[in-house]
Amino acid sequence: MSLIEQTAKSEPKISKVRLCQLFDIPRSTHYTLKNPKLPSLEQLNLRVWVKQAFEASKGSAGARNIAQIVSSKYQIKLSRYKARKIMQEQGLVSRQRTKHPYKHADKPHRIHDNVLNRDFAPIAPNQVWTGDVTYIRTKAGFCYLAVVIDLFSRNIVGFAMSDSPDSRLTVEALKMAYTVRLNPQNVLFHSDQGTHYTSRTYAEAVARCAGMKHSMSRRGNCWDNAPTERFFRSFKTEWMPLNGYDDLAQARIDVASYIIGYYSQIRPHSFNNYLTPVEKEKQFFSENLLDTV
Repeated sequence: MSLIEQTAKSEPKISKVRLCQLFDIPRSTHYTLKNPKLPSLEQLNLRVWVKQAFEASKGSAGARNIAQIVSSKYQIKLSRYKARKIMQEQGLVSRQRTKHPYKHADKPHRIHDNVLNRDFAPIAPNQVWTGDVTYIRTKAGFCYLAVVIDLFSRNIVGFAMSDSPDSRLTVEALKMAYTVRLNPQNVLFHSDQGTHYTSRTYAEAVARCAGMKHSMSRRGNCWDNAPTERFFRSFKTEWMPLNGYDDLAQARIDVASYIIGYYSQIRPHSFNNYLTPVEKEKQFFSENLLDTV
């Protein structure tokens, strides 16, 4: 029995409306507490699905991505505003960004013109790839991750890790991309002017890719390679442990899990109209196969 009802029984001449005024309690609150509404099955499911999507992202996904993941997986319409409310009710807060220092290695050899010129929206796969290198903290020091991204879908088509940010690392990532994509011709590859891309070793690797042309950002201008920078930000914000990894072996396993599993197949991307990179490419090939029939 509520305090208002107890007081109303001891003082029957005072109405519940008056008692609510005296205790400064809205009448709606009194009746809600008296007859609480149980959540529906739909509401319970949404809470479970939102939490599952949040945990699958290792606590990185925000309301917008959670809404897209749940809507796509369960064929329902969940707005980001409702997803945010459910996250708040369950105390689910997305991780925050951290910053780390970075050092270059290797000796520069050749600088290329900025052919890409921030045209980050090719109309088909294997037209434009971008690459970059970032640092990852471990208890033994830093290790390094090199990636190759297909700008059409923002898919990671090649990556490699090492304890040194040299040309061997970037060449391994390029080799993987060229093999996985079945040796495409006339790809424009864009990178920054890091010495692991300006070296003779890397120039020779690019020359072995049929018709590949190398484009480079202007010195000190990270916006010329913004999509790749954005991927690294997403990885470090969404997935990488705040204190890094125990060693390079553990980092390799977790990075591969993020790239191959979560990022490419589960995480919706705003550039792809909230399709995953894999879904965006499937859509492209499906539409083009229909056009040729």
